[in-house]
Amino acid sequence: MADLRSGPGRLLVAVYAVFALAACARSGVQLATRFDRAPLAYLLSALAAAVYVVATVALVKGARKLAFAACAVELAGVLVVGAVSLTAPAAFPDATVWSAFGQGYGYVPAVLPVLGLWWLAASRERG
Repeated sequence: MADLRSGPGRLLVAVYAVFALAACARSGVQLATRFDRAPLAYLLSALAAAVYVVATVALVKGARKLAFAACAVELAGVLVVGAVSLTAPAAFPDATVWSAFGQGYGYVPAVLPVLGLWWLAASRERG
């Protein structure tokens, strides 16, 4: 098995780390200052932040099963939250990281877990 942090894995870890930091900061501010405005959206932003942190740490530590689980949860989250945010926008008066399939972040939240899952599979085959 290849090191998850080698080759394209370095970029993947960096992107996950940036998203972990961004989502933590965003959800922290939202929860601290406007929780009553959109509690569901802000709690989902906090969940996204936690998933990004877990994925980052798992990729850095080479914990493949945990990284796979984090990427799978992330993909499910972005698909479910993305679909619900478009079909029932009243439930999301403020955006989350995963709203509209990550539209506010250039759709990176929708692509990132797919790349993560691909890298986990590809690096296992190479090793």
